Amino acid sequence: MASKNISREKIISAFLFCAFDKNVGGTSLQDIAAYLGIKKASLYNHFAGREEMYKATLEYCRDYCEKLTFIPENFMKLDLFQKKSLSEVFNTLIKRYIQIYETEPVFQIFTFVHSEKYFNSSAAEIAERELQKLEYGVSQILLIYCNDKKAGLSPIELAAAVKWYSSAIFCQIDNYIMKKKEIVRQNPECGVGSLFALPTDDEALEKIYFLSDQYLTALLK
Repeated sequence: MASKNISREKIISAFLFCAFDKNVGGTSLQDIAAYLGIKKASLYNHFAGREEMYKATLEYCRDYCEKLTFIPENFMKLDLFQKKSLSEVFNTLIKRYIQIYETEPVFQIFTFVHSEKYFNSSAAEIAERELQKLEYGVSQILLIYCNDKKAGLSPIELAAAVKWYSSAIFCQIDNYIMKKKEIVRQNPECGVGSLFALPTDDEALEKIYFLSDQYLTALLK
């Protein structure tokens, strides 16, 4: 029987999938080996042990998350700011952002990082970096509206508004993804992977839009 071509990245991916299904602490090397269809001993050809694999997985998550942004690269070049209200612009971006986190492997990465951020400083730093990128995107949008006299915020008020709004939206996204994770886990007959193709929960999105509108209304009074 030919041996399988197993790389460090495939092992990390398997760790993420197993941790998604069982949780990080409950995932053993045997679980990962079984997922890959290899012997447990084969994992030691790539990692000294579970701790090294865990650290490598967090590094992989950090590097992958660095590619993600709240605002797409070409967003500032579009005419959205002239055609849409501030609320509509944020709702467009929120939906895009959530849909990014609903796809593989970002779904698994998000749940891995956010379940570990209370136990591991590296995971907490990754989550904090994601919040900082969200804050940057929010600040760029609010600044445009302030410069166009569509929002009257002083520099101090703008900084506070960015922090408050970003934290609130980040919390809502966190709740949305974690709830969707449970939907996937509670439907094992569909298998991990197939349910990631489920459409975005529009009802849940509408609730986030409503809260976003309330935040913005309060901020811009």
